[in-house]
Amino acid sequence: MTEPPLRRPFRFSSPATGCNTRRELIDRAKLLEDLGYSAVTIADHFNDQLGPIATLMAIADATTSIRIAPMVFSNDYRHPAALAKEAATLDLLSEGRLEFGLGAGWKASDYATTGITFDDAVERIDRMAESLSVIKALWAEGPAKVMGRWYQVDGLEGTPKPFQKPHPPITVGGGSKRVIQLAGREADIVGFIPSMKAGVVDAQAGPSATPAATDRRLEWLRDAAGDRFEHLELQVRLELALVTDDPDPLFETMSGAFGLTPDEGRETPYALVGPTDHMVEQLERRRDRWGFSYIGVPLDAADALAPVVARLAGN
Repeated sequence: MTEPPLRRPFRFSSPATGCNTRRELIDRAKLLEDLGYSAVTIADHFNDQLGPIATLMAIADATTSIRIAPMVFSNDYRHPAALAKEAATLDLLSEGRLEFGLGAGWKASDYATTGITFDDAVERIDRMAESLSVIKALWAEGPAKVMGRWYQVDGLEGTPKPFQKPHPPITVGGGSKRVIQLAGREADIVGFIPSMKAGVVDAQAGPSATPAATDRRLEWLRDAAGDRFEHLELQVRLELALVTDDPDPLFETMSGAFGLTPDEGRETPYALVGPTDHMVEQLERRRDRWGFSYIGVPLDAADALAPVVARLAGN
């Protein structure tokens, strides 16, 4: 079994999804900050949600320490030169609280309803890799020159420069070998999620969410990262989190929906179910096995998991 990266302290994030007014958004962000969460996240989709860039800036303005994290910007929705400028501005105006997440795009309905071409996963991931090279070049000193297959940036000086040096921590994550390997080469934070190659979250994701599949992904990551591996921060987003003294019936009923057996559901790193003490023990075991120290908590579980955050954050 592949050894995980260097042991890191726990930290936690949770989304601001579902907030549709400034008051709701600010109350949510301040609550997460008060509960000890490290970051507040916002998705990047075309469904009923606030736009991510303005939302992240509003959160930064209304809080003092919590980090702001697009989870994640969808590469196909913006030219990388425009995204590099917006992200550097967010980092500058928040005085270094941005975690920059970039993804290849996965939600089929976003593409279908906007007319953006939904290319196959290989092409989307390769395009994201090229985009990331443009963004890094624009954040560095001097004019950027990247003449790629999809993007041609010739002599553009990126302004402003990010507050954090050399740049904000970059999050890349996903379920496929190709994107995990890209993250190993280029990212600072590597996000593990079930495979979403179907363009939706359903039972097809189950085989990619088992402990054995997670072991394989860790091997892919180590092979691609090389000497960088020890310095990576590993993140896992919980798809299900529920505090309960009787978790067994839930695992029996959820297994079909997620394509997992009940035993696999109990051990998958993408679910956390049980009493608080059990949750703490589970997260500690998962950090020992896979290196997961950065935990994404679902919107509806952030309050209930506050005792877990209080016990583990920073340890």
